[in-house]
Amino acid sequence: MSILTEYAKEKENLCVKNDRIKAELFKEFGVKKGLRDLDGHGVLTGLTNISHVTGFKTVDGKQVPCDGELLYRGYDVTKMVEGSLGKKYIFEEGAYLLLFGELPTAEQLSEFENVLFQCMKLPKNFTREVIMKAPSPDIMNSMTRSILTLASYDPQRDNLELDNVLRQCLQLIGLFPMLAVYAYHAHNHYDNDGSMYIHRPKPNMSLAENLLQMLRPDMKFTELEAQVLDIALLLHMEHGGGNNSTFTTRVVTSAGSDTYSAIAAAMSSLKGKKHGGANLMVMNMMDDIKKHVSDYYDKEEVGYYLDKILNKEAFDKKGLIYGMGHAVYSLSDPREKVFKGFVEKLAKAKGRDEDMALYNNIEEMAPKIISGERKIFKGVSPNVDFYSGFVYDMLEIPREMYTPLFAVARIAGWSAHRMEELITDSKIIRPAYKSLVSKREYIPRDER
Repeated sequence: MSILTEYAKEKENLCVKNDRIKAELFKEFGVKKGLRDLDGHGVLTGLTNISHVTGFKTVDGKQVPCDGELLYRGYDVTKMVEGSLGKKYIFEEGAYLLLFGELPTAEQLSEFENVLFQCMKLPKNFTREVIMKAPSPDIMNSMTRSILTLASYDPQRDNLELDNVLRQCLQLIGLFPMLAVYAYHAHNHYDNDGSMYIHRPKPNMSLAENLLQMLRPDMKFTELEAQVLDIALLLHMEHGGGNNSTFTTRVVTSAGSDTYSAIAAAMSSLKGKKHGGANLMVMNMMDDIKKHVSDYYDKEEVGYYLDKILNKEAFDKKGLIYGMGHAVYSLSDPREKVFKGFVEKLAKAKGRDEDMALYNNIEEMAPKIISGERKIFKGVSPNVDFYSGFVYDMLEIPREMYTPLFAVARIAGWSAHRMEELITDSKIIRPAYKSLVSKREYIPRDER
């Protein structure tokens, strides 16, 4: 044990002793822990035109649970997905809508797609000198390092004029798939002794298609695979100003910081297990369930093990069934509802019917078990994270890439919120904290 490690271990108890705040004090002083009311509603900290997320409706002056709704610039995301069927991909259309506030015409969309492709170009030697050096199994950290390094290549990095910030955001939207995929291949080569593949993006391909062809050694994929990934990216690209990473983007933006710093901060937020890492927790839980449930079609057996998880007797013993429930939605997550149809289609094509049955049974049994044993103020239903990991697994995407894929999608939403913050308000975001500090007399060093 190093001196530093030993010292930190020794002083840990002091931190616990002097930093712990009793939960009841939050109620006593009227402080909304995590900026959320006791009933789960977020405390209002800003205004936005970018999206609308709701899980409740007002009936006779009271808030009651309802099916969730997600609007991008006023447009229902489920309708957007339905409208894309039979057409070529939709991520780009969604990104245009979030950035500019209007649905693009065919000509505008084609121009936007071309601009994004032109953005898929890293500085000379960047892949070798930055991405391939000091590779990490944590792809989010690798991406964040790359984002901050890109600032060194931008002579206008500190220019907060709107056109310049938009240029930077478009550049990052285009580069994110490359930053994620190349970081993974570097890690796989140096850490896992695998082969190195550096495939360049191809013109006339959607962002989802390019991501798959760059990731796979043979560069091959089916139309269904690209379509399902494209839908997943659309559903993850935006979720209101109050989610942790987007709020981080706005907080850092309000401080007058540059685009690269703001997005790097958002990345640091997203990688957390309570945020972008949620689908990984679902997959880890599913691995455990598969080890202990012999018949995936047996609802009673599935329910029995879910009850053990809920009662802290199985899996990580935290008492959580991951992928169930949401901070905002009550009766249903609209992203999960529209996504499930594509999940089922992909599962059938991949011969994963048995796994699909297990997911279906968990989706049916978990809310019943949770509602029967826990006092809850709203309904319990699966969220989009419940299925996203399963989809990525069927797409043969390595788990190290799950959260980075979230970032590839969410960079569009972060960019829109950064622009809105710059346009709308010049005030720094600075919430207040209630201090519990009592004044103490200073003790001279030789008297302690």
